Amino acid sequence: MVSAGDFRNGVTLEIDGQVVQILEFQHVKPGKGAAFVRTKLKNVINGGVVERTFRPTEKFPAARIDRVDMQYLYADGDLYNFMDMNTYEQVALNKDIVGDALKFVKENETVKVCSYNGNVFSVEAPLFVELEITDTEPGFKGDTATGATKPAIVETGAQINVPLFVNQGDKVKIDTRTGEYLSRA
Repeated sequence: MVSAGDFRNGVTLEIDGQVVQILEFQHVKPGKGAAFVRTKLKNVINGGVVERTFRPTEKFPAARIDRVDMQYLYADGDLYNFMDMNTYEQVALNKDIVGDALKFVKENETVKVCSYNGNVFSVEAPLFVELEITDTEPGFKGDTATGATKPAIVETGAQINVPLFVNQGDKVKIDTRTGEYLSRA
């Protein structure tokens, strides 16, 4: 059990039958009245964010989220197939669960599959990936104005903005959380 006075960012709890993660918390001691804890909570199953306040003495059970490294094998229609690296057990997940998580992930890459009580609710891509540019317009000499970018398609089919000096066939490093170009690989 975790009391509201011991809240920390990133802690996962079970509150009112919902599994939530603490995004922000603040201990508030008003001049008059009792102290309270103001929080911003994210529902890990559906992604909704709510703000709630708690008395510092309230207690909630900690929720155990299992994150398993799995290899992304292939997509078959609306099903995405993964293999557990330890047991070689294969799992097929629906497109609704996967969402945009595999936008920058190639086949045979390792991802984290998150589950609560055996029910998978999301897939986490690696933070950074290296992908090849498959289609982009060529940059012209003299087009080096500060921070100018152009659209490019990477090998997974996703579109990103890259600097003008990046050409087709170049490998680039991408931040999967934001979809931003970081550097040439």
